[in-house]
Amino acid sequence: MTFRVSSREDIFNIVIPHFEKYPLITQKKEDFELFKSILAKMNNRDHLTSDGIQEIINIRSSMNLGLSDNLRAAFPNTVPIPRREIDEEIPDPQ
Repeated sequence: MTFRVSSREDIFNIVIPHFEKYPLITQKKEDFELFKSILAKMNNRDHLTSDGIQEIINIRSSMNLGLSDNLRAAFPNTVPIPRREIDEEIPDPQ
């Protein structure tokens, strides 16, 4: 089965509700919250200003493995935002 997201509406109407109904665990939970904050900024059209895009890049730099070398070079003033540590253990599936 393949699921393709082709618009921001798909993210807001399908992806986000799915992960709110079936929450992620461990650090992926925090990455999801950061991802939602980026989408909120984009909805507010913050990504259309240089300050707004820098805020988004700052958030992105705190997610997953951080920024790629290309993004790091393009945005040298990036300051990662503080990231909340999730202290949850993966539940035993049995």
